[in-house]
Amino acid sequence: MNIARNPTRAVRIGSVTIGSAQPIAVQSMTATHTQDIDATVEQINALHAAGADVVRVAVDSTNDAQSLAEIRKQTKANLVVDLQENYRLAEIVAPHVDKLRYNPGHLYHHEREKPWQEKVKFLAAVAADNDCAMRIGVNCGSVDPEKKAHYAADDSISPMLDSALEHCQTLDELGFTRYCVSLKDSDPKKVVEVNQRFAEQRPDVPLHLGVTEAGMPPDGIIKTRIAFEQLISRGLGDTIRVSLTVANARKPEEIEAGRQILDDIANGRVRSVVDYGLDTLNIISCPSCSRVENEAFIELAEQVKEMTRYAAEQSITIAVMGCRVNGPGETDDADLGLWCGPTHVNLKRGGDPLGQYSYDEILPKLKCELDALIAGKAT
Repeated sequence: MNIARNPTRAVRIGSVTIGSAQPIAVQSMTATHTQDIDATVEQINALHAAGADVVRVAVDSTNDAQSLAEIRKQTKANLVVDLQENYRLAEIVAPHVDKLRYNPGHLYHHEREKPWQEKVKFLAAVAADNDCAMRIGVNCGSVDPEKKAHYAADDSISPMLDSALEHCQTLDELGFTRYCVSLKDSDPKKVVEVNQRFAEQRPDVPLHLGVTEAGMPPDGIIKTRIAFEQLISRGLGDTIRVSLTVANARKPEEIEAGRQILDDIANGRVRSVVDYGLDTLNIISCPSCSRVENEAFIELAEQVKEMTRYAAEQSITIAVMGCRVNGPGETDDADLGLWCGPTHVNLKRGGDPLGQYSYDEILPKLKCELDALIAGKAT
């Protein structure tokens, strides 16, 4: 199947180049705690051996950042650092990685009195000085509040698009063009729409594609496939990630799934266009990564899927999130949301918190709320 690729510019990430006529790169993210150097190196190398072109590692503290120096010595993988709320950690990690990824929605957390443009200028300078590419990573659940305030509450796409375009313009004005963009949502339809709208305005910028909180296989792979088939078949997408909720030892499955989807699309083995707006139960869960503070989250996601089978024909969305970084925001749009801390799980109905419960207590509480929602729909 001959697909005409969008004519994006080329962006080098270590030994891999994305964009232009280059093959679509496949990447994943570590799920280990970054300060556990041995475990993190083991997982990076497992992903690299599975065919990962790029491996992302999260950094949330100075200790995390300092661990990157030793991690770099023990792997040949192309590394991306996932900067969290402290953008200044870029200066510590940049010498040891090939790309910096930042989320525009997180820049306002640190040094709030400073304009975000100054922070981006700092990041661009650090990247340039250390031969790093950059990714502007925009997520549905963590958009800059100032952007969201300019749009209707039910419009989640426009704030994401506005934020991405504004950050691209800022980097261009700084003379830094070695960057790509990602715009992610847990709904494949929204992923397709926001990426299409972005590409219409910035066809030159390489796109990293992904469906965030896709969930557990096989559902998570199916959701991701829906978005990838529709975008890649239109020539959009230069690098991809399949985000799955799986145990640490199974993380290479993300690479295998990504390669399989790309191969199927290239050979015309695509399914007909799927209308994702089905009146059935939708469970979204985030990929296990190093931000997860209790690995019981993975088992909980499986238990939620099993417990809710009786509601399979209900048009209800349940979100199971593994951390405090994106969890609170990315459960707002679900009918019922769970975001997991070290010892407790926070239960929400829409944007309203319902309380904190232990991992042993949460399933019965969730079932009560689910039953109440179902009863309410029947009246």
